[in-house]
Amino acid sequence: SEVAWNESQHCRLLAGLVPDQFQLCRRNIEVMHSIVLAAHRTKSICQKTFADMRWNCSSIQHAPSFGPDLLKGTRESAFVYALAAAAVTHTIAQACASGELPLCSCSSIPSEVPSPDFRWGGCGDNLAYGLQLGAAFADSPLKSGRLGTGALKAMNLHNNAVGRQVVSDSLDTKCKCHGVSGSCSVKTCWKGLPKLDEIASDLKSKYLAAIKVSQRLIGPRKQLIAKEMGVRPVQEADLVYLINSPDYCTPNLHMGSVGTQDRQCNKTSAGSDSCNLLCCGRGYNTYTEEVVERCHCKYHWCCYVVCKRCWRKVERYVCK
Repeated sequence: SEVAWNESQHCRLLAGLVPDQFQLCRRNIEVMHSIVLAAHRTKSICQKTFADMRWNCSSIQHAPSFGPDLLKGTRESAFVYALAAAAVTHTIAQACASGELPLCSCSSIPSEVPSPDFRWGGCGDNLAYGLQLGAAFADSPLKSGRLGTGALKAMNLHNNAVGRQVVSDSLDTKCKCHGVSGSCSVKTCWKGLPKLDEIASDLKSKYLAAIKVSQRLIGPRKQLIAKEMGVRPVQEADLVYLINSPDYCTPNLHMGSVGTQDRQCNKTSAGSDSCNLLCCGRGYNTYTEEVVERCHCKYHWCCYVVCKRCWRKVERYVCK
């Protein structure tokens, strides 16, 4: 992340690039800062999104050296691949609009006719460019013939496409008012993307509803088909997975589970972060901790705030 990314020789610093990615890096060196940033965002947002779940995405810290939970076609790997594909598209699209990339700029003016109360303007996120380069970079390893079985490649390519589709569907009209004394006599609008956290939240919903599949020959080509009887057919918007995940309650190196021992839980919650669910019925230990907080803050004219320091005892609950 500290590399300037202004010389093609910098591409050799990234371990694990397949030839197509390496060539893309050399031809588009200026976009590599956005791709590296997207990787960092994928790691942090995945852990934030699953912070209250038994599987808390901690294994993504070892990327690109993934463990079994992200290599064997699990529901969790479906989410990570989709989020990573979404992140690289999202980051490049916004980098174009912010003027960081010389080969792209704002998106073109939308074809839809604006209503009388606004006009198209501003600088929209360049989704088309983000999708083009994002797909080229994210899908290359899966098309190179190196990673896993045909079914696993098909699964990962499918989930990559789902991630990009969620980004495309999230493109929305954003506006800014202009006028005297804060009036909105003129409204300028453009097409922009939401924060990546919102896209991750949509993908988490798809993760919870993901469909277990197998690859079968249907007509002239192989397709991913729902493995269990009575399950609706797989749609383009569905995340898919090949094998069941462990319950992530106890350590299992073969499946990539680190267990939930020593995880902090919420005693009063009824959700996935509750001590009952997160600790898998093993119980929890209670600890008292003293925290220091700012308190009794007062504003002084002009222009600073002075606060005192207060100590408060807090109970923490940690899984056995």
